[in-house]
Amino acid sequence: MESLSIKKVSIEAVNIKLDAPFTIAIGTKYNIENALISIELENGIEGFGEAAPLEPINGENQATVLATLHSCKDFLIGKSVSDYRNISRHLKTVFWAQVTARCAIEMALLDAFTKSLNLPFYKFLGGSENIIETDYTVDIVSPPVAKKNAAKLAGKGYRVLKTKVGKSLSEDIDRLLAIKEGAPGCGITLDANQGYSPPDAVHFLEELKSNNIRPLLFEQPVVKHDLPGMRFVKDHTSVPVGADESVFTSADAINIVRSGCADVINIKLMKSGIIEALDIAAIARSANMKLMIGCMLETKLALGCAVHLAAGLGGFSFIDLDPHLNPDEDPFGGGPAFTDPVYQLSDDSPGIGVFRK
Repeated sequence: MESLSIKKVSIEAVNIKLDAPFTIAIGTKYNIENALISIELENGIEGFGEAAPLEPINGENQATVLATLHSCKDFLIGKSVSDYRNISRHLKTVFWAQVTARCAIEMALLDAFTKSLNLPFYKFLGGSENIIETDYTVDIVSPPVAKKNAAKLAGKGYRVLKTKVGKSLSEDIDRLLAIKEGAPGCGITLDANQGYSPPDAVHFLEELKSNNIRPLLFEQPVVKHDLPGMRFVKDHTSVPVGADESVFTSADAINIVRSGCADVINIKLMKSGIIEALDIAAIARSANMKLMIGCMLETKLALGCAVHLAAGLGGFSFIDLDPHLNPDEDPFGGGPAFTDPVYQLSDDSPGIGVFRK
């Protein structure tokens, strides 16, 4: 339909200083350095998409994302957003390595398309749930800070806390003990971000067991290409093992299933894009594997999109969509309503439901 054709494309950088540094096993971020694409249709509707690159994870940074998005402007003009799958397929053949940039384009296309249908994005995906509960991440900080943060989060109602590990085995154990002391009633998931060798990962879990700590999940314990090493970890523990950086594509998900190296697959839109994420979810479910959804350092736009996807498809066993920005600092308003630790989606807002402040 002509009214669904794209008539204008705008691209801009999004730079926001974080209140506190965010540290994981592979580095520290002090700022959000993302990119935004907005598309305007002939019918006047505007769709938004966000790219949240994290160079050690997806090999992209703000500069490469902006360059890719600008390269796509002329291609997008005149295309119908209802043709989002063909557009995505073509961009993947040309910009196969720029998945974060492609994700932003898919997000903008689907936001505009579902707004044109007057349908919330989660309903477009199936509308399985309208309420989902997230965990919250305690990053790599000192044990006293971890204990304080854990107690504060438990007081807000969080039932599951996630913590980053993988930089120092002894420090990781001390931090886990502090989190347990600060929030004894909370479940704990671990994310090593590829930080351990297979033997050290198993030793780490054994040390936790000796301290009466059994995590709900151990995410990406070893380097992403070492599927035999991840299988070693899985074979030597009863703790469920999750594949995160090991899965960017549906082909990666098939390899995880074939190798039997994980119990859970973590979908992140900034690793796969939205269309590929749907395929990954289907593969995991067909293999009777559990699903997790996570995020990068994102504004309310990309985070809200992930909430819609998780609620629309339903059945995610692990939700890791904790916001990193104070609402006053976020360039977007609207989106799924959030009251710690629950997101609630409304049928009153079509698309992702966000707006520019």
